[in-house]
Amino acid sequence: MHLKKPDLFPRLAAAAIFALAISTIAARPACAGAAATSSSSQDATVKAMLQKRLLVPDAKNIVLGPPAPGPFAGMSSRTVTLVNPDVPAQKVELQMFSDADGKTVILAQHFAIVDSAHPWEQIDLKQMHLEDHATLGPADAPVTIVEFGDLQCPYCARAFSEIETVVNTTYKDRVRLIWKNFPLNVHPWAEQAAVAAECAREQKPAAFWDVVRSFYKDQSEITPQNLRDHIDAYTKATGLDQTAMNACILGKTAEDRVQQDLKDAQNAHLSSTPTFIVNGVPVIGLPSSSVFDFVIKAQLQSAHAAR
Repeated sequence: MHLKKPDLFPRLAAAAIFALAISTIAARPACAGAAATSSSSQDATVKAMLQKRLLVPDAKNIVLGPPAPGPFAGMSSRTVTLVNPDVPAQKVELQMFSDADGKTVILAQHFAIVDSAHPWEQIDLKQMHLEDHATLGPADAPVTIVEFGDLQCPYCARAFSEIETVVNTTYKDRVRLIWKNFPLNVHPWAEQAAVAAECAREQKPAAFWDVVRSFYKDQSEITPQNLRDHIDAYTKATGLDQTAMNACILGKTAEDRVQQDLKDAQNAHLSSTPTFIVNGVPVIGLPSSSVFDFVIKAQLQSAHAAR
């Protein structure tokens, strides 16, 4: 997974929201002693919320510590332990504060406020430019996956065949993939490769995926110095017009689209590739994980229930 330099502003903003949420919960009227009690139904509610917010496929791997009085009346404090099912000895502990009924919780380390009505972390796809982009799968699929990828990122190369399997086989006709460019500034030829792939798509949409596949296959051989040789070879192999390809690469349309994708990634506070946004839920890393299946299946169930 490749990372960008963290943006401090979102963390400061999150800290401010966290402080506001603490004060909001503290201001709610509550009976004395209610903050230090819990029930099995309340624990189940909290686990269901945490499972979706923290993307834990199996709720059994979430262990809630006993509630203790929180810093304010009407608030309880608990330790949440996340257990790695593959390596049970590996555990992560988080501090959680909740209101009296457990329907709103705050995760201290994540600066995250979670409530039972909206447990998933969400990125507003309506704020992103998703038209006129490379896609796979039917336009009316109940689940839309937006992939932010970098053609020089080795993890993106590993993810490519897996996401194709997800769209074309595992969840065929139920998932649509939309590609967004996210060339990281640590990769010297990634941005120009993204422009070339967009230029291929302008001539022949299907050629985009052929060019992406070729970039991933040849990643270890490509340098800034020989990048253009590879682009010319891909242009010839996919039957594209070389003159039109050259004009597009030197023009502004494809470059502007790549820059807009970068702005969308920054506005969503994304920092690594590949990042997949599944019906608005961000999932970082390879799509072969159980986490990926957990999110897709949950979104399909929600879509089915909403019919």
